[in-house]
Amino acid sequence: MPRSNRPRSRRGAGDEPEDDLSHLLAGWRRTEVRRGSLWNVQPVSAAQALKTYVCPGCNLEIAPGVAHVVAWRADGVMGDAADLAARRHWHAHCWKLT
Repeated sequence: MPRSNRPRSRRGAGDEPEDDLSHLLAGWRRTEVRRGSLWNVQPVSAAQALKTYVCPGCNLEIAPGVAHVVAWRADGVMGDAADLAARRHWHAHCWKLT
C-alpha cells in the first residue's frame, strides 16, 4: 500500500488554532524588580521587531529587525490597562543598566 503524505491532524474539536502563538509569547514574559518597582519584561525577537522605537535609556532609535525588550509596570496604581499603555521598548543592554 502506498504511503500517504497528507498531514494528519491531532487537534481536538476544542483546541485553539496552531498559528495562535499568544500562549507561547506569554511564557517568555518575566517579572523583575528595578529601582524599587516591579516590572513586566518581555523580549522581542529580531523577527518580531517591525517598527522603530526610541529607547528611554539612551534616547537612540531601536530600528526594525533589532531584538529588544518591552517593559511596563507590574505594580502601578492606575491599573493594568494604564500600565500596559505606558510600556516602553528598550535596548536589552540599556534595560540591564537601569
